[in-house]
Amino acid sequence: MAFALRKRGPSKFEQAADGSMTLMEHIRELRTRLFRASLAILVGLIGGFLLAQPAFDLLKQPYCRLPGATDALGHCQQFLQLSPADGFILKLKLALWIGLIIGAPVWLYQLWAFIAPGLHRHERKWAYVFVAIAAPLFAGGALLAFLVVDKGLAFLMESGVTGLSTQLEVTRYISFVTNMILLFGVAFEFPLILLMLNFTGVASAKRLLSWWRAVIFISFAFAAIATPDPGPFGMTLLAAALSLLYFVAVGVAFLNDKRRGRGREVYAGIADDEVSPLELDDDPVTPGQQIEAAAPIGAPEPVTAPAPIDRRYDDMT
Repeated sequence: MAFALRKRGPSKFEQAADGSMTLMEHIRELRTRLFRASLAILVGLIGGFLLAQPAFDLLKQPYCRLPGATDALGHCQQFLQLSPADGFILKLKLALWIGLIIGAPVWLYQLWAFIAPGLHRHERKWAYVFVAIAAPLFAGGALLAFLVVDKGLAFLMESGVTGLSTQLEVTRYISFVTNMILLFGVAFEFPLILLMLNFTGVASAKRLLSWWRAVIFISFAFAAIATPDPGPFGMTLLAAALSLLYFVAVGVAFLNDKRRGRGREVYAGIADDEVSPLELDDDPVTPGQQIEAAAPIGAPEPVTAPAPIDRRYDDMT
């Protein structure tokens, strides 16, 4: 017995009258994008596995620069490893971080290709600009974090009760350094938030500039908490960098406001609690003609009483 096979047509959930993508097509596209991004990260993971040892040698340099951390031959003393698998797990973590960096062009493109069709043309243009600025800012924050750790680690070790001769546990040390790099890199993205507020029209450049006292105070408070060095070097360096980026963002916001013509509005000089003047020519209002109310629809017609009959009381005929 033969069975005829026919191609199944699109269901009602997969059809769109205006030609746009349906929910099922969006899900299929998301699956494809995620697969390509995962494949790029996997390829980067293989490359990161080969570069994990050079990355580890770079991250341990602050520890090796500590006084007494090297032997007579100039070799850096080994870290303390508590478990036989700690070294291999740490290598996998470093390989994953490196794989994310190597595969970033591919998985970022896949993410952008999925989001971009829902944006307008000018939104895509500004998205390109913000992404192009975000990468150098994060790299600058990561470099500053490495310098701060390099200068602040000796102070932390000298201030402890165990002294500089203590061996550090390898996984905790690498986690400490990578967390500092991630924290500083994200903190350097703060100017982008200010620019987004200005470019979307939420806050003008003058409004952003009026926040300078609060921004400087928050920058120093954040630097005092985030930097491992309680001394003035790391805290001042991070706070000064954040403050400088803030004023640069405000300068770009002023240029953007000048380009768009902001600040010359009719009520720009009026305070928030001030009543704006209203120039109106009031026309005199005269009473109109009185209109009688109409009877409701469906109501019975009014019954009028008959006129009285004029006759005498003794008129019986």
